[in-house]
Amino acid sequence: MELKFVDPRSLKDNPDKARRSKSSPQADALLLATIKAVGIVQPPVVAAETDGGNGFVIDEGHRRVKQAIAAGLEEIAVLVVPRAEDGGAMRSLVTTIAHEQLNPVDQWRAIERLVALGWTEEAIGIALAQSVRQIKKLRLLANVLPAMLDHMAKGDMPDERQLRTIAAASLEDQKEVWKANKPSKGDPQVSWWSVANALAKTRMYARDASFGGDLAQAYGIAWVEDLFAPADQDSRYTTDVEAFLGAQQEWMTQNLPKKGVIGEVSNYGEVKLPPKAERVYGTPKKSDHTAMYLDREGKVKTVHFRMPEAKKKAKGSEAGDAADETIVVSKPRPDVTRKGIETIGDLRTDALHEALSRAPIEDDTLLALLVLAFAGQNVRVDSGAGGDFRYGGRFGRHAATLFDAEGKFAFDVDTLRIAARGVLIDALSCREGMSKSGVVALVAGGAIGANGFLANMGTEDFLSCLSRPALEGSCADTPVLPRARVKDTRAALVEHFKEGHFVHPAALFTPDAISLAEWLAKSAVTDVEDDDVPDAGDVGGEDQAPEDHEIEEGYREAAE
Repeated sequence: MELKFVDPRSLKDNPDKARRSKSSPQADALLLATIKAVGIVQPPVVAAETDGGNGFVIDEGHRRVKQAIAAGLEEIAVLVVPRAEDGGAMRSLVTTIAHEQLNPVDQWRAIERLVALGWTEEAIGIALAQSVRQIKKLRLLANVLPAMLDHMAKGDMPDERQLRTIAAASLEDQKEVWKANKPSKGDPQVSWWSVANALAKTRMYARDASFGGDLAQAYGIAWVEDLFAPADQDSRYTTDVEAFLGAQQEWMTQNLPKKGVIGEVSNYGEVKLPPKAERVYGTPKKSDHTAMYLDREGKVKTVHFRMPEAKKKAKGSEAGDAADETIVVSKPRPDVTRKGIETIGDLRTDALHEALSRAPIEDDTLLALLVLAFAGQNVRVDSGAGGDFRYGGRFGRHAATLFDAEGKFAFDVDTLRIAARGVLIDALSCREGMSKSGVVALVAGGAIGANGFLANMGTEDFLSCLSRPALEGSCADTPVLPRARVKDTRAALVEHFKEGHFVHPAALFTPDAISLAEWLAKSAVTDVEDDDVPDAGDVGGEDQAPEDHEIEEGYREAAE
C-alpha cells in the first residue's frame, strides 16, 4: 500500500463498481460541503491499470473523487493497493455498503457479480456480515425481470410482500404482466399491487400437509422453499393446489377412524354434517362419530358429532332395532386419481389432434368446429366488441346456437354462418390498445370490402386530429380552398362534408407492406416441429420419420 498525490481528473472509474445508481442530491451536496470545509478525510483506494496503461483505476471512493473535482481540488491523496483477483468487486461492495446503503437493485447485481467471479454464498455472507439465507434471498430477487429491476433502480420500489410475490413468479409470467402494467410517460408510477396480484398464486404449505413423502411423490408434489419467510418455521410450499388437495384427501381416506366420514365444506367454510347430526364440542363419547374435512387452507380438520337415538318400535313391529340405526357412509376415494385424469387428458388430446389432421371432415363441420374451438375455456380474446362477456362466455353464446334442444351437435347452414360471423366480430378488432388484432384485421377488412362501411370522417372531432398539411391535403377533389387559419379550413370542410362522405386514406383497410411482410416472415413455418412428426414405428415400421411432403399428403387425404 502506497500513499500518492494525484490529480483527481486523471483517475479512471472501475467498470465493476458496486454502486451504479445515482446517489441522492442531498448526499452529494453534503459530501461536497464537507470536502470544501475539511478536504477528503479518507483517501480513495486506487489500483494501477492492468491493461498496459500507466494510470490508476478507482476501487473505492468514486463519490469522493467526483465531489473533489466539483470542489476544484487540483490534487488529492490516494492509497495505491495491488489489484485484487476479482477486480476489486468484493472490496468495492463492502466499502460502498459501509459508506451509504446500496440501492437494493445494485446490491442484488453486485452479489451476482461476486458469484460469477467464484465467491460462494457462505463467503459472501461472512464478508457482508449477513446470513447465508439473506444472501440466497437477494439472489432470488436478482431473478426479477430486468425491465422491472431497471425501474426499481430509479426509486420506485414495491413493498416486501409484493416483491416476494414478483420474485417467486417465472420470468415468462413476469414479462406478460409487465407488458400490461409497465409505466408510461403520462403515468411513470407503477401499480406494484396490480403486478403482484396478477402474479400471485395460491400456495399450499408443507407444514399444513398431513400426508408424508410417499403420497407427495405419488402426486408429483415438489416443495419450494420460501426464502422470505421466517427462518424458524417450515416455509416449503407448492402451487400445485389440486395435487396437494388430492394427497390430503387420500390421506384422510387411509386414516379414517371407525364411525368416521369425510365431510364437505360449505361456502362459509363450515363442515356439512349428516342430516339431524348434532355437533359435539366437548369430549366425545365412544358412540359418537368423527367427520374429517379440508378447510379453505387445505388443512385436515376433525370434528365430532352425535346422531339422535333411534326411536323404540311398538310391539309387533316387523323391523328390528338395528334397522333404525343411522348408517354413516364415508366419501369413497375417486375411481380415477388426479394423475390418471391428467393421463386421460393427454391421450384424448393426442387422439383429437390426430383426428383433426387426418380424419375426413366436411367443410361445414370444419367451420362449426372452429366456432366451437373459440368457446373453449382455454381461449381468451381481448375483444374490441361491446358487451360484458368474459372469457369463454363471449364465444360460448355463438357455439351454443349449433346445438339442438336435446344437446346434439346439429345445425343448418344459415345458423352456422351467423355463428361464424359473430365469432369473427368478437375476435377481430382495429381499436388501439390491448384488443387490437394488428395487420390481420386490415387484411380481413380488405377481403370483405369493409372500406365501403366506414363512417363519414368529415367531422369536427376527426378533422381536428389532422395536421395542417394533412388537413389541406383533404381539400383535394373538393371546392374547398385552404384558408389562412387552420380553424377556418376545418370549418369549411366540416360544412362541405355535412351532407357528403369523407374517408381519410389512413383509415382504409390497406395493410402496410412492410408490416405485412414482417408478420408473414415471423409467422411462416420453415421447418416441421418434432412434435408434429410421428414416430418411425407409427408409419409403416420404417427406420426414419416421414418427410414433409408425406405429412402434407396426410392432410390432403383428410381433406378429400
